[in-house]
Amino acid sequence: MPRRKKEISWINRYTRPLMAGLATIGAVVTAYLTISAFTGNATACPTQGCDIVLSSPYATVFGQPLALFGFLAYMGMAVLAIAPLLVRLPEQKELRAKLTAWTQPLLFIGGTAMMVFSGYLMYLLTAEIQAACLYCIGSALLSTGLFGLALIGQDWPDRAQPFFIGLITVVVVFVGTLGVYANVNQPTTATGADGQPTIEVTTQSGSAEIALAQHLADTGAIFYGAWWCPHCQDQKQLFGREAAQIINYVECSQPDGQSQVLECQAAGITGYPTWEINGERLAGTQSLEELAQLTGYEGPTNFQNSI
Repeated sequence: MPRRKKEISWINRYTRPLMAGLATIGAVVTAYLTISAFTGNATACPTQGCDIVLSSPYATVFGQPLALFGFLAYMGMAVLAIAPLLVRLPEQKELRAKLTAWTQPLLFIGGTAMMVFSGYLMYLLTAEIQAACLYCIGSALLSTGLFGLALIGQDWPDRAQPFFIGLITVVVVFVGTLGVYANVNQPTTATGADGQPTIEVTTQSGSAEIALAQHLADTGAIFYGAWWCPHCQDQKQLFGREAAQIINYVECSQPDGQSQVLECQAAGITGYPTWEINGERLAGTQSLEELAQLTGYEGPTNFQNSI
């Protein structure tokens, strides 16, 4: 008698398209956050916690936005999920079967790694940063969904296989995450005259930077920042060492890097850097040209520093 063909359950049939869809959503969101990080623009978010979280020292790894690594991870998961589905010709059944078998453990490893890392980020949100970021929470849910689909939506010939793969992945990712954040890339800091940490500015100021800084100080523009904030360092580097000492800069972070000084609490500052110009608030790193235009600066504009 001919062997009866094994039936494919609905979850096995639709797992890879679902994973590709979730990964694509994650890739779009993290791409947006990556662009915002590189441009220094504030993100569109209904809560105030997003900018706090995304400007924290935990949002930058190896000098790059964490969202960039999230984008690469989501793109990788999308490619792994969809690759066998692109092989559709009848004579390519063997190739499709090989791709499915090859990508199956990789999808599970990726889903497990992303879920564990997202879980650690959720711990940081609640215990360290103490702010809610909807993008981060959404990413954690997407990662958990990818893990669940990779586990229960794939046909495992040996049920012990995902257990051992998952255990090894959890240990490696957890240890690696602790190592990464033990040496998290933060701005170079120095100690101010009052003994408090402050941003160390290494660039030199030209005459145009000094003139603009003096104009900003004279017109009452205020720059709110934090000593651990990468974008705040970028902003000060644009001005240079001499000009950065002229602008009205308010240090919002306490030495512990977590709590906020009373002045910034009273001003309602929720993200760094924040400029207050003519009664209006601007979030994110601003170019010197933009600051000049916004404040009616009419001096020299041959600025020599750029990020």
